[in-house]
Amino acid sequence: MSLTITRQVQFNGGARGRKRIEEAGLRPDVPVGRVPRISRLMALAIRMDRLIRGGHVSDYAELARMGHVSRARVTQIMNLNFLAPDIQEDLLFLPRVERGRDPIREHAIRPIAATSDWRKQRRMWAALRGAIRRQ
Repeated sequence: MSLTITRQVQFNGGARGRKRIEEAGLRPDVPVGRVPRISRLMALAIRMDRLIRGGHVSDYAELARMGHVSRARVTQIMNLNFLAPDIQEDLLFLPRVERGRDPIREHAIRPIAATSDWRKQRRMWAALRGAIRRQ
């Protein structure tokens, strides 16, 4: 008994001159661009906070050892949890970066997170977003 399968394929150039075979017309929907670094850091801050609250990790020092970073860096990341919830949501759902640098850098967010008044944070965040749009 013999089995024959007929498919249309397409050969595409890969890394270092290699050819890649893809089925014609069946390209997966891959989003264009990359997730901004500040979005990934915000998600990490939320995850680390859950680890501590859930008792899986005892303190920032243990997180630092697990992540191979300094305790100061863990503190910088965890300070993102002090942002108003709507700002956190905005950071998590920033548009993907298609090319070049991220428009919003963590360094620019630190003064906002250091402010305890959420109304003032929102004003600072609006000013930062406005400055980025004008660029």
